Amino acid sequence: MADRRAVLAPGRGYDTRGPLFVYLGEALRRLGFEVHEVTWQRLDELRPDAAPGFVAEQLTPVLDDGVDLLVGKSLGSFATPFAADRGIPAVWLTPLLTDPAVREPLARATAPFLLAGGTADTLWDGEVARRLTPHVVEVAEADHALMVPGPLARSADALGRVCTAVEAFARGLDPA
Repeated sequence: MADRRAVLAPGRGYDTRGPLFVYLGEALRRLGFEVHEVTWQRLDELRPDAAPGFVAEQLTPVLDDGVDLLVGKSLGSFATPFAADRGIPAVWLTPLLTDPAVREPLARATAPFLLAGGTADTLWDGEVARRLTPHVVEVAEADHALMVPGPLARSADALGRVCTAVEAFARGLDPA
């Protein structure tokens, strides 16, 4: 039986069936987390300027049920205010670091968080990431899906690096 709960908040075009979430979900289950996978409702109606409210509306009831680790990708990174305000440890995959609505809550967060992104992602800023937290995985040449050009094995290697970092991060969280 799981004694901790992780919530996976996907991106707009990258849901929890994507490889990052499949492997991270399995890793977290093996570490004793119950994993709750969010599926965005009415995603086709989302306007870019409404993303923070959209995420807040749909995540509030899920997080109110309790959460020990929040994992968000891209659109899901608009949940950074929840993590910061509630002291929830988090993992942010390809967070929208160029958006103040994501970056500013990260700057005030007191719970530990890990950031993962790629140098070919225009929404990632490795310098900002390293200023915000010591827990950073930056993948050279990776795009917003953390895919790298060339042989697919390079992207699989990147996925493995991110998963290994998340496992280590989650193991270091106090289960109390």
